[in-house]
Amino acid sequence: MPNYKKLLSHAFDFPVTVKYWDGKSETYGEGTPKAEIDINKELSMTEIAKHATLTLGEAYMDGDIDIKGSIQQVVASAYRSTTSFMHDKSFLKFVPKQGHSEKENTKDIQSHYDIGNDFYKLWLDPTLTYSCAYFEHDDDTLEQAQLNKIHHILNKLKPNRGKTLLDIGSGWGTLLYIAAEEYGLHATGVTLSQEQYDYTKDQIQKRGLEDLVDVQLEDYRKIKVQYDYITSVGMFEHVGKDNLPGYFKKVNELLKPNAHALIHGITGQHNGPGVEPWLTKYIFPGGYIPSVSKNLDYMIEANLQIEDLEPLRRHYQKTLEIWDHNFNDVRDQVREMFDERFCRMWDLYLQAAAASFESGNIDVMQFLLTKSPSGEGLPMTREYMYEEK
Repeated sequence: MPNYKKLLSHAFDFPVTVKYWDGKSETYGEGTPKAEIDINKELSMTEIAKHATLTLGEAYMDGDIDIKGSIQQVVASAYRSTTSFMHDKSFLKFVPKQGHSEKENTKDIQSHYDIGNDFYKLWLDPTLTYSCAYFEHDDDTLEQAQLNKIHHILNKLKPNRGKTLLDIGSGWGTLLYIAAEEYGLHATGVTLSQEQYDYTKDQIQKRGLEDLVDVQLEDYRKIKVQYDYITSVGMFEHVGKDNLPGYFKKVNELLKPNAHALIHGITGQHNGPGVEPWLTKYIFPGGYIPSVSKNLDYMIEANLQIEDLEPLRRHYQKTLEIWDHNFNDVRDQVREMFDERFCRMWDLYLQAAAASFESGNIDVMQFLLTKSPSGEGLPMTREYMYEEK
């Protein structure tokens, strides 16, 4: 197994046993193995050399690879190992081409978010919030942490009652409802997901918020009205590398003079391709994760000034760990809705994402921005962000 040995012998920062399809096994690393990888079928080294994570991810989905132990810990170990193929550019020859026209963006968003509300209801918290939570206390439930996150976002804006707010990429609408019910804002959401749009419209009616909340099934680039506040949570990862400068320019365009925006999204504290082939093919088509430095460049080019920047990496790791636990609790139901291959795919996605945050391969940050000189209209210190509303 010379090629496999070259691939795996330095792939992890802790000892791992690999069992091969012919019954042979080998332990790579010193000490007691912390995981076992079973390669049940010989895989093409040519394909692995072309696009390692895509080939290995598909092999796991198909049952050609099994992992005994924590997938999250195995992937995190590979990210931490500086000699791993995960950091070897020779194994990243295939970077998928992406298009981000309005039609393509709609298709990409619907392919992920329109899997079905019934699916997401199985393992998300009752607020149906599908983004990084904010754990103020170690014993916060996922639902409490998601509510914490929404309050943290709105508190940073220090909004005045009666003002207007636009939420770009509004999901299932929880931020909209809280902005209206608790902060007295006139809130508008925009989404490309038909399922999310239908759910939000239904909730607006059930909550009696027709006079305060609106949602549009529309591309954010079509919005023309200016707002006092803008929020956008988990959105800029979907717009694509070429469209990121335009995204931040659009934020500027939609803000009233001296207004504020809170942009929350996945980014990285290093420079990399920003595209993961397996994730792009199976989970987030069209997805691109920019580095912090790229985001800052685009914000400055858009004439936005930075008022506050907060990394929340550990919060997203914990969020994903809870999601994966919830997902596996209802795995039988998911299997009935889809199939075992889908279950393996989704479990791999959630654990690998948690590993990526755990290892620092990616981060998630909140950018508080303004189109005026930084801090204009806000208190001199950050204490106001943590005051009880």
